Amino acid sequence: MLCRGGDGCLFISQQSSSNRMNRFLRRQENPAEEPESKTLDDPWRELRWGEKQMNLQYVQEYKPEKDDIRYLRVLLYGPVGSGKSSFINSVSNVIRGRMTIPALASAMTSDQSFTKRYETHKFIKGRGSTKTFYPLVFNDIMGLEDGTDRGVHADDIKLALKGHVKEGHKFNPVAPISQNDPGYNPTPSADDKVHVLVCVMSANTPQMNSSVLEKMKSIREAASDLGIPQMAMMTHIDEACGEIEKELKNVYKSKYLKKKMKDFSAAVGIPMNCIFPVKNYSEEIDLNDDVDALVLSALRNMINFGDDFIEKI
Repeated sequence: MLCRGGDGCLFISQQSSSNRMNRFLRRQENPAEEPESKTLDDPWRELRWGEKQMNLQYVQEYKPEKDDIRYLRVLLYGPVGSGKSSFINSVSNVIRGRMTIPALASAMTSDQSFTKRYETHKFIKGRGSTKTFYPLVFNDIMGLEDGTDRGVHADDIKLALKGHVKEGHKFNPVAPISQNDPGYNPTPSADDKVHVLVCVMSANTPQMNSSVLEKMKSIREAASDLGIPQMAMMTHIDEACGEIEKELKNVYKSKYLKKKMKDFSAAVGIPMNCIFPVKNYSEEIDLNDDVDALVLSALRNMINFGDDFIEKI
């Protein structure tokens, strides 16, 4: 019924006002749910950000105790574009205290590996006539690709673990290295063998191809049979998570990254405490203490794992 004036209009007006007030009060009692935070209140893993110099000194002063081993050898493997070469450059930057590019890396996204040969990367210590090398080396290898006859063969990586691949060997995606190949090392020394196997995986990759996953599992099994310690680097963390891009110290608060690491751990079998998120140097032209802190955290554990293995050889 329409109101044409009088007390009836006042009643309806008061009733309408009362309804609006009740709706307001209900909203106050049951406020609309706020968007769920993308970060945890507290980090799920502690990282002492202010201990860069202590960790850097630890890395710089490390030396294998065995006389027949000059270098602790780390082999990096993983899918194409995961950031293996960029990680080597980041390590070099941190150790040497300035921007360097010992490993050529591609800035282009590609489904084919930029690295074609088996390369050993050493890090220069000192300058001029006193120049030496740190007793830590990284071997970069052709990336794993989806399908057969593409990327590095899992068998080539297994031979590299035992020291059977010579420096500079060019990988053949169609056929793995054989004992008759010029790049095959028939008599590897303790120095040629791998002491730590590190899988490098991009946090920005939506899904891992099943064939790549199977190759990774096969490589892991071979390393396990040899007793070689294994760990993983999760790269491109700032590209994968906006909260980390805004503030790198959110790395262990990011819900996305924690889930990504857990999923990777379940798929590949590497325990969570052996997976380390890192941000490689890419756009920066100067060193950054927070970037260095993540790299050094991974590097220190890499040295510890490798040194424990060397002690057993």
